Amino acid sequence: MKADELRGKTTEELESELKSLKENLFNQKFRGILGQQEDTTRIGKIRKDIARVKTILQVRSQ
Repeated sequence: MKADELRGKTTEELESELKSLKENLFNQKFRGILGQQEDTTRIGKIRKDIARVKTILQVRSQ
């Protein structure tokens, strides 16, 4: 997910996106523990997306 795409969303949409990403991260970690994960780089990508969303939310709150 690109930062430009995220900037075009409203704050409410970003907060729901953040919640969705956190749930997805939990599920990917759980799959990794069970050995069912095919793409091992997915966790890192999700973490970076979470950081992007949090950064944009923090900039908007200032």
